[in-house]
Amino acid sequence: MEKRSTATETGRRAGSELGPFLFLTLALFAFWLVLSGKYEAKYITIGFFAALGAAAVSMPLLRVPVSSKEDSPLRSAYDLPWLRLLGYFPWLVWQIVLANIDVAKIILNPRLPIQPQLVRFHKDLPGPVAHLTLANSITLTPGTITIEMEGGNYLVHAISDSAAESLAPKDGKGEMPQKVGLVFGEQD
Repeated sequence: MEKRSTATETGRRAGSELGPFLFLTLALFAFWLVLSGKYEAKYITIGFFAALGAAAVSMPLLRVPVSSKEDSPLRSAYDLPWLRLLGYFPWLVWQIVLANIDVAKIILNPRLPIQPQLVRFHKDLPGPVAHLTLANSITLTPGTITIEMEGGNYLVHAISDSAAESLAPKDGKGEMPQKVGLVFGEQD
């Protein structure tokens, strides 16, 4: 049975999307101004309407499901836990630095001590953006690559035992999956 939205719901949804739409339009327009370097009235007008059109076309792409369920309502991609994400990024950068050092040690060692392996683990996260964040965080970290992600099941290639243990230790939960869960409001 198809669920219909009322005029009030449609109005609320449209109002909640106006802010992100204006932000995207202005950001694209500013980007156009910087790249074009043209500040005559006709070029500014063309740039503004191009930004407006690009924002209108791309706004449906910026609606993501709230959870992994099929009938989950959509929300704007701008409605993310930005403060927690800003706290997560320095930790991720530090993990990338540490992983780079580990990979450099492996490469510089004449015996090339690698233990390539596939790691499977399951992590329930509240929505597809959280899963995407975890999968991309794993791939950004040298020595690990997310091969497959479906539902909450991950298949990751790890270059060493330490890289595999950091994601899915034999006893307990991996640090990166836990951190991403906390960013997206998971109560563990």
